[in-house]
Amino acid sequence: MNGDKPLVWSHGEIKTPPFTAAARVEAGILLRRLQRGESLGLPHSRPMPIIGSQAHELRIRDETKTWRIFYHVADEAIVILEVIEKKTQQTPKTVIETCRRRLRHYLSS
Repeated sequence: MNGDKPLVWSHGEIKTPPFTAAARVEAGILLRRLQRGESLGLPHSRPMPIIGSQAHELRIRDETKTWRIFYHVADEAIVILEVIEKKTQQTPKTVIETCRRRLRHYLSS
């Protein structure tokens, strides 16, 4: 084993469409860096303590859209909680609640 953390997909996909090929590659590179144990900061990622401990928001700029990948850094994996197109300044409460619920489910299993 190479020591990289696996990605665990709780929900969401990074595929074309709706991601452009360039955005999909950028997301893949950033997720790979996380798998290798690198800590990402702004402008790529920011903490989301409102979701839970070790929860973050990965920021992907596309040609005409902005994407967010919400993830949790667990000891054993990078857990993808949600993938959304960012349309407003604030993260919608429904997205935060969904991510919280998925994180609780992951941590309890």
